[in-house]
Amino acid sequence: MVIGVALAAVSFASTQPVGATDYEDPFFLNWPTFLPSSATTYTESQSNECKNGQIQCVDKVIREMTKRFNSLGCDHDSTFAFTYLLTTEQYRSAVEDPDFFTDNAFVNHQDALFADYYFDQYDDFHDGNIEEVSPAWRIAFQSAADQKVSGMGSVFLGMNAHVNRDLPFVLEEIGLVKPDGTSRKADHDRVNDFLNATNQYLLTEAAKYLDPTLDDGDIPGISLDNSVAVQALVLWREQAWRNAERLVAAPDEAARAQVAQEIEQTAALEALVIRTAFTYTPLHGLLGMGKSDRNSFCSSHFETR
Repeated sequence: MVIGVALAAVSFASTQPVGATDYEDPFFLNWPTFLPSSATTYTESQSNECKNGQIQCVDKVIREMTKRFNSLGCDHDSTFAFTYLLTTEQYRSAVEDPDFFTDNAFVNHQDALFADYYFDQYDDFHDGNIEEVSPAWRIAFQSAADQKVSGMGSVFLGMNAHVNRDLPFVLEEIGLVKPDGTSRKADHDRVNDFLNATNQYLLTEAAKYLDPTLDDGDIPGISLDNSVAVQALVLWREQAWRNAERLVAAPDEAARAQVAQEIEQTAALEALVIRTAFTYTPLHGLLGMGKSDRNSFCSSHFETR
């Protein structure tokens, strides 16, 4: 399991004392940029969500995320919602530079569609339309509803479902190749740069309001929790691109359905591993790191955005 070693590292780190947040992240190598895409055929985006890629679309996404986060309060779904919101705010800052991506407007289009996948899955689950919810998201949302996993577990479950499950389908829907025949992978990989920038403060900020154990791995000279999270994201995003290539290259509907089923199954299996690794145990309660401690902390520190 690709995330197994990383999860073990974070699980260990989360037993360390809380305290140090002054750190410098280690050198970040955006290694997927060295791996070319195999997709060569242009297809027009099938989504009408923010089709023209106006920056106002990103602002709309942020407003919706903010509204949803504020309404969650100390619900355990709030941990992923908060980190996703901060990441999108970092993205909004990145696209202030018109040259950050080779096609800022198209990535804005992707950003809006990607968020909709999350919103739709969340709404279906909480409206009782469980049959419409992917297995990976069911595990993530049910774990939050049952208060089954730590804050870091909530983050990883959301990341897994959104990147390993949703992202390949989003990429397939919008297309992997530009009209001029060049790959969109350069912009896909560029996302990793602002994810790494967000990584420098993401868990520290979340730990202030939601779960104080979220930054327990941040010890002097290293940002273990953050670094493991961002490297897991980079790996998963590369995997998502390759799965999107497989969806696009499928010769017929039966072959595509097989690829889609494999994506769903792999994301669900990852979710089960994550849930197991971060499930609350009686030891967490004895150490003051259990779900009741998390709930009490959040009730005293939660602030709306």
